[in-house]
Amino acid sequence: MAKVILKNITKRFNKKTILDNISLEIKDKEFVVLVGASGCGKSTLLRTIAGLEKPNFGEVYIGSRCVNNVAPKDRDIAMVFQNYALYPHMSVYDNMAFGLSVRKVAKCEIKRRVNNAAEILGLGEYLNAKPRELSGGQRQRVALGRAIVREPSVFLMDEPLSNLDAKLRVAMRSEIKRLHEKLDTTFIYVTHDQTEALTMGERIVVLDNGVVQQADSADIVYNHPKNTFVATFMGAYPMNLFPATIDDGLLNFGNIFVNLASTPVEYPKNVKNVIVGVRAEDIVDRTNVNYPFNLIKFTTKPFFEESLGSKKTVYFNIGNTQAIANASNDYRSGDMIDFSIDPMNLKFFDANTKEAIC
Repeated sequence: MAKVILKNITKRFNKKTILDNISLEIKDKEFVVLVGASGCGKSTLLRTIAGLEKPNFGEVYIGSRCVNNVAPKDRDIAMVFQNYALYPHMSVYDNMAFGLSVRKVAKCEIKRRVNNAAEILGLGEYLNAKPRELSGGQRQRVALGRAIVREPSVFLMDEPLSNLDAKLRVAMRSEIKRLHEKLDTTFIYVTHDQTEALTMGERIVVLDNGVVQQADSADIVYNHPKNTFVATFMGAYPMNLFPATIDDGLLNFGNIFVNLASTPVEYPKNVKNVIVGVRAEDIVDRTNVNYPFNLIKFTTKPFFEESLGSKKTVYFNIGNTQAIANASNDYRSGDMIDFSIDPMNLKFFDANTKEAIC
């Protein structure tokens, strides 16, 4: 078991900086998810930890050992890739055992490790099958098993579920979480899927343009984003952001006025131009619920809607800015909707730096 420490990691390809002075400590046995849009540097960072990429500057530690000059096979890590990379002519057993055979591990030890991994992953009855006889989820389990048998200190996973259908991805998310609990070791997991990150990670590292934007628990990243990038990137829907002003405690966004001074809301006192943020689920349809008198209330007519079965997601404008909210199924296309916002759910960002103020 081992912690992973990154110190001032910089990686460039030609003149393009992919990782920009990243420092991060991943605790022993922690499940950390690296998340960001395509090209943000998350897979390059994972490959740098694995030793498949060499940083231009900075140091990688696994445990107490600097591994910059240590070959990938000697770093005591195991990596699971997006594609399963199984040998089609080999059985499940042989696919899982192959890496150990190359290392000349004793046959009895290989058998013990493979059978143990197969039991953990529910693959016992498939050990003699070929990959073509397996479903996508089963093939991914074989890829996981191949990593498990190495008994590494650190598991590295590079978008391992992206080739699966939506339903199977949900099932495999919980399986990987259970696997982490059983193995009780360090997991570093890369994904571009925000839902995957929020549901799986004990800690989420949000990357953009090779820079760590925030590294916190799922709850903090989602409910207390450090800047507008994190606010709009994390979540099924981006946080609604509105240009706003605060003048002597009076907030104005899109001609919706809120006397913040009369609320318990913590708000910036010495900044006039701000960006105010609110999550879609915090803009609430008032038709079926009684709300306290101090909530922000407004009425609007959505210009677009998406049905989600038990509810609808509607799109409308506040001032000149598009907003997203949830509405009950009582809403009919073309109706006006009464909405409320609890001012305690408002987030404030500096209009210039885009950093969270409070």
